[in-house]
Amino acid sequence: MMPLLAGDDELRVVALAAHPDDVEIACGGTLLALDARGGAKVSFLTLTGDDEREAEAVRSAEAFVPGVSSEFARLPDGRLPEHWGAVKRALHEHAERLPDPHVVMAPRPDDAHQDHRLVGELAPTVWRDALVLHYEIPKWDGDMGRPTTYVPVPEADARRKVELLHRHYASQRGHDWWDDEVFLGLMRLRGMECRERYAEAFVVRKAVVRW
Repeated sequence: MMPLLAGDDELRVVALAAHPDDVEIACGGTLLALDARGGAKVSFLTLTGDDEREAEAVRSAEAFVPGVSSEFARLPDGRLPEHWGAVKRALHEHAERLPDPHVVMAPRPDDAHQDHRLVGELAPTVWRDALVLHYEIPKWDGDMGRPTTYVPVPEADARRKVELLHRHYASQRGHDWWDDEVFLGLMRLRGMECRERYAEAFVVRKAVVRW
């Protein structure tokens, strides 16, 4: 597993989403931190989405990380396990186009949503030498887990994340879980767990430490 780069070196990041908005909901604060850090090359791969949601996702990704690349596999929403081979192929093709990332962001492999779960399970089988950060997405299934890794999020970035979600995902505003309290509340809880005001949390199942 390759070590993380520091300073001004380029940090290559792949962000995987089963659906448009997954990455920004889970990792929006982390994305804003990457943009502020500078020198990060970020690519998104989203497995599902129609024309409307794809357009939202392109605009959102660019707002969070200007210069990001966005690709879409256009597989059926809610049916990814039925298309296991196509999902695996899309991941490998993305890896071939953008080789050797340092970090891969993917859903948790124990996520209650079948689409999220499959992407989370397959990510480490495709990117074997990257640090895989498995992110969490709040949902009615009540599957919040026990994270191992935290990224503190400054309050300004936490509120900016919520603002950008509302601005760019108008199609999702009608959901009962789509509100400031859910987004800020989860970040506040994870912040409390790492002695920060706000944070985003991840599960890391494998990491290599080089002294």
